[in-house]
Amino acid sequence: MANSGALERVSTHQGSEIPGRVINLDQAVARHGDMADYMVQMLSAGDPLADAVIVEMDALGREARRILNVGIADGLKNLTERPPAITALLRQLETMPAWVDPDMLGRGEVAALSVSPLWYELCAIGSALVHTYASPAIARLLTQTGRLTTIAPRRLAETGMWAGQATMPGGLLRGAPGYQATVQVRLLHARIRSSALKHGWDTADWGVPISQVDVARTWLDFTVTPFRALAVLGIELIETEQHSLYKYWHYIAYLLGLEDGFYRDVTDHDSARELGHLFDLTIGAPDENSRALTAAMVSAQVELLASAPQPLMSRAEFSDLIHGILRRTFGDELADQLGIPVSSATPFLVMIALANSETRRWQTFTPKSAAQSLQENTARRSADHRSPVVPGSPTYLRHVRTGTVD
Repeated sequence: MANSGALERVSTHQGSEIPGRVINLDQAVARHGDMADYMVQMLSAGDPLADAVIVEMDALGREARRILNVGIADGLKNLTERPPAITALLRQLETMPAWVDPDMLGRGEVAALSVSPLWYELCAIGSALVHTYASPAIARLLTQTGRLTTIAPRRLAETGMWAGQATMPGGLLRGAPGYQATVQVRLLHARIRSSALKHGWDTADWGVPISQVDVARTWLDFTVTPFRALAVLGIELIETEQHSLYKYWHYIAYLLGLEDGFYRDVTDHDSARELGHLFDLTIGAPDENSRALTAAMVSAQVELLASAPQPLMSRAEFSDLIHGILRRTFGDELADQLGIPVSSATPFLVMIALANSETRRWQTFTPKSAAQSLQENTARRSADHRSPVVPGSPTYLRHVRTGTVD
């Protein structure tokens, strides 16, 4: 077993050097077998196609950015100039895997779209970001950028905008808003990885910044984690809905450059939780960076909800409710480690869960009622995303236009 700060590096059965961030490896191997060794290897893997594009963009400057943006929006076939790294990335993006159902892309991510936008907004993005921040490796990288604790509202809004665009009907079709945003997020990851490595990121202790493992863990934070939070409020997916959810997010993983060894066998919440167990078992407890990011995110979410026209409750009440949802979602131990205070909202959550469970039962009682509910929620979600709340351009869009994240 290797611990952060270990004086010696040990190797897996395949001979891969183990970054110091890895803990409990013996336990992980005993339960997860070869998947634990695979995870260790992937801690040293970035995204070669996207990383090469960053190098090419920096070498060729504005013209490379122009070509890249045209290619993302209009496709490789419309490029008259084809720099090799940009060409290789676009070829991968435009090669539709055989397992992707085009009709599924046309429908959008129906499991999430079937949920009331109010409850989804309360649970999904906040819980996803909090669990992402619980990783000390990810939290360390994000706080070193000097951005997220001071611009948490932008991070919250940008994440919600991307997830919304990526899950809307047709959003992942080539050139569509969700497709473009997903590729832009992938390239932003590559930019942050490049910058961290240039500024002395300790790969021996932490592995490659935004490694394949970090992307896989974040992918789980947009699949299983939101529905852990929604279950606290009485909204749960049946097995067929879970399969639909993961099948859709398999394609998002592909567009994000995630190795399919992490996601192709994840088809429901049980298999997602098993992969998440491997990640959580082998990484240290949340640290001060995790707590700072969590507090900033919760504050930003409270401000967003409370500043809406005719808010449902006060800032203090929203704060208590969100803290209650997070504590019930992640459990008291992790909540304490993240600095999430004890909430008085627990009885209120029980009542909400009972009401939502009954409402969802009637909404899904017949195919007709389920279709009507999906249509209504999708229309409301679409209206919300036509009015973005991110001042200026999202960071991931600004990066591909300017080559910087400032």
